[in-house]
Amino acid sequence: MSGVLYVVGTPIGNLGDFSPRAVEVLESVDFIAAEDTRVTLKLLNHFDIKKPMISYFEHNKRERGDIICGRIESGENCAIVTDAGMPCISDPGEELIKQCAERGIKTVVVPGPSAVISALAVSGLATGRFTFEGFLSTNKKSRLDHLEQLKNEKRTMIFYEAPHKLSGTLNDLYKAFGGDRKISIVREITKIHEEVIRTTLQKAVENYGDGSLRGEIVLVLEGAAEDIDKEEFTIEEAVALAKRFIEEGNSTSDSAKQAAKITGFKKNEIYKLLSNA
Repeated sequence: MSGVLYVVGTPIGNLGDFSPRAVEVLESVDFIAAEDTRVTLKLLNHFDIKKPMISYFEHNKRERGDIICGRIESGENCAIVTDAGMPCISDPGEELIKQCAERGIKTVVVPGPSAVISALAVSGLATGRFTFEGFLSTNKKSRLDHLEQLKNEKRTMIFYEAPHKLSGTLNDLYKAFGGDRKISIVREITKIHEEVIRTTLQKAVENYGDGSLRGEIVLVLEGAAEDIDKEEFTIEEAVALAKRFIEEGNSTSDSAKQAAKITGFKKNEIYKLLSNA
């Protein structure tokens, strides 16, 4: 009879966040798949858990995944853990879940702390709809393409970032989204020096663009403002408004620009109709 893969969330800082159920599961399984066995050993020692481990990380995930799945299919139960937080979220555990799904292996989640949700909760930004973007690529073109795709994203955006890359990332975000966009820099979640910095992109670049912030960092960025609903105005009404501005002594170009700002239509669209009138 096939065993089970347990996906177990681990503390992201404070060991007190490790749930009794998570401890119970790690004590009951036959072996543990760990991103870094040295890091996991410290956790196991703290809770006096003694279990054999197998390393499972980015560069050996396919090979080790086959081994892990084979052992589970032979009847063993396995728990997968990451260094901190929920496995499979910006983590190679995602691949193991896919392999289990392909082979019909049962998976059970044991929820634990998540930096994504924790940072969002204390960000002070909208939480109703959000998108998790993970780590931005270190490849410049891929990085800029990623940010370009998000320019009109209205949902709150969440990014992971390493402290030594924070300066470059803040500058790239500033260039992509402008200085007025609100951002919360959440660092060292659940640890002694936990801090939430609520600011704007411009001030973030000015105050933290020197790379002085340390620790694990999550960036929570405000989404784009809602567009003016074009249905409030017809194009005819937009042109009529522009004509009023012209009558008041404004140039055709300026009048089209002002009308576009108010109605949501494009300046060129209004200008063309004015010119053909």
